[in-house]
Amino acid sequence: MVKVHYFFDPMCGWCYGASSLLGVLADMPEFEVIYHPGGMIPKQAIDPSFRQHILQADKQIALMTKAHFGDAYKARVAGTGDFIVDSYSTTRAFFVGQEMGIKAHVMLAAIQKAHYQDGKHLDELDTLAELAASMGLDKATWNEKMAQSEAKMLSKVEESHRLMGKLRISGYPTMIIERKDQLTWLEHSKYYGRTAEWEGYLAELV
Repeated sequence: MVKVHYFFDPMCGWCYGASSLLGVLADMPEFEVIYHPGGMIPKQAIDPSFRQHILQADKQIALMTKAHFGDAYKARVAGTGDFIVDSYSTTRAFFVGQEMGIKAHVMLAAIQKAHYQDGKHLDELDTLAELAASMGLDKATWNEKMAQSEAKMLSKVEESHRLMGKLRISGYPTMIIERKDQLTWLEHSKYYGRTAEWEGYLAELV
């Protein structure tokens, strides 16, 4: 099995755009995806002036990747209420979901859909618990594991940052294939919106 290192953040728009490519990769039995969360945005309210930048960037992402940004999400970004983004709570949810039996890429996709399509307030732990319950997970167990998840999440983020510094990685998403102790950057951006060709490209790398 060939390892692929995936550097990402649940609140990264381009990572959302790459979710269909990640899904193809994760479903191929020849590959083992190792997830490196970036902790891009500690919980904070996004300034209204920066929201316009987000909306413009989202248009570009949608155009290039064919990813769908929902009306509920766009209304939250463009609205007058607080727009709070939190990479840390969503990264905790990403790991807890796996602990409870959800595949990593499935958990990540659910978090991304809840944010970028449904406009959910994922900075709120109750909202994440509702998402978990909708995926068939026991809410009481989920809440217990979430309460214990912060230290592991911070350790994973710190580990990712060290590796990013070592490999001179500057942004998300980044995919790196590891074969025979050799690292090769995957040119995933060439395949946005072209999942069949992406699968063919990956098959040639095995």
